[in-house]
Amino acid sequence: MQKKFLKNLGLLLLLNLLIKPFWVLGIDRSVQNAVGSEEFGFYFSILNFSFLFSILLDFGITNFNNRNIAQNSQLLNKHFSSILILKILLLVVYVIFTFGVGLIIGYNSSQFKMLGWIAVNQFLMSFVLYLRSNVSGLLLFKTDSFLSVLDRLLMILFCSVLLWGNLTSEKFQIEWFVYSQTAAYGFTAVIAFLVVVKKASFRRLTWNWPFTLMILKKSIPFAILALLMVIYYRIDAVLIERLLPENTGETQAGIYAQAYRLLDAAGMIAFLFAILLLPLFARMLKQKQSVESLVKLSFSLLFTVSVIVALGSFYYSKELMTWLYPIHADEVIIRYSARLDQSALIFSLLMFSFIAISSSYIFGTLLTANGNMRQLNIIAGSSVLVSLIINFLLIPRLQSVGSAYASLGSQYVTGIVQIIVVQRIFMFRINYRYIAVLFVFIAGVIFAGIISKQLPFPWKINFIVMLTGSGLLILPLRLIRIRELIRILRSEQE
Repeated sequence: MQKKFLKNLGLLLLLNLLIKPFWVLGIDRSVQNAVGSEEFGFYFSILNFSFLFSILLDFGITNFNNRNIAQNSQLLNKHFSSILILKILLLVVYVIFTFGVGLIIGYNSSQFKMLGWIAVNQFLMSFVLYLRSNVSGLLLFKTDSFLSVLDRLLMILFCSVLLWGNLTSEKFQIEWFVYSQTAAYGFTAVIAFLVVVKKASFRRLTWNWPFTLMILKKSIPFAILALLMVIYYRIDAVLIERLLPENTGETQAGIYAQAYRLLDAAGMIAFLFAILLLPLFARMLKQKQSVESLVKLSFSLLFTVSVIVALGSFYYSKELMTWLYPIHADEVIIRYSARLDQSALIFSLLMFSFIAISSSYIFGTLLTANGNMRQLNIIAGSSVLVSLIINFLLIPRLQSVGSAYASLGSQYVTGIVQIIVVQRIFMFRINYRYIAVLFVFIAGVIFAGIISKQLPFPWKINFIVMLTGSGLLILPLRLIRIRELIRILRSEQE
């Protein structure tokens, strides 16, 4: 299983690192720079609002299905038809509930128009994730890797034409960005559907009410977990927009989005680990195989990356924000400087939470594969409580910076408690030498950052020096053993 994990992780990372950084830094960032912080904040707050109820589109079916198909691949044909009908019914529930809450909190006609298109995108995205859960559950990781980047590849194509194709003399509209996503998600859904139909030998839709009830009942713990996770991941921008005065709220949500965008991009790397690990953990646990080696391997890989990214972002936050977000045409220098200082601070705080997020994607995925949903839901519920308390206390005083502190607190509550729970359930041997090496590595990266800031070169050169030096620390500390990786990849055993 280690060989399968490493080979498919390599392909998945290669494809995503080729496509998604350009999407985040080239397209998503360019759209915000084109429309301005206030208009993008308007879109970003509604996007995050739509995420809060996205569980109604899925109800935990995707995670349940991934684990279930990985352990019982013969059930794909039986489950596929009924779940398709269920997904359509859940769409109706989602639309009614989301628009109902929008009415209650006072959304206007412009916000509802935007919400309608974003709701369509949420359904298409949820549908693609469900279809991919079947593909990865069958351990068809190469196919899933290509599906994982297809939507972003199409969005890059569509948005590039609209941003730089000179098709119109009009200023770029945020609505065009949303329409491009609709087209890309729709095409990807069609391709993924055809792949799964072929694997499932699907012929026609059949409705089985008792089976549907059984699926919903088994999915409830996954649904609760997904809801709680979405809340503490996505509630920040919604609360910023709602708790602050109208124009201030949208502008602050836009500033928060500038920093959050890079956390989201980094989180994609950790999410790729979870995609591979969930079916692998599920199958290994069913076959009574030890998962300790795979946990240590995946954690070592992701922890080293997350520490380097987090500390590199801390030392070069102002430089990165200045490079990514130039002054708007109608913006005075004093206002731009204040916006930049605020986004740099938010960025530093959010990127430190990436270490905890990475940990959660390893240990939370293991607990999900093992069926420890009660423990996961208690942890997630506690994190939501921490997030809400800090947000309500700090947003009125610190604006979007307060939300960054809330994210940092909730993510570390989740990550630390999950590690403790995993240790108690699986009784992994506590390797004190390994833990000490992790702290030595952190100290080394801190030292590399301090030294790099003193170098007499342009900041980009200094930044590369820090990243390179930090990466080289892995070898003498033997956090990742190259010979061991080569041995695993050459081995014939899965």
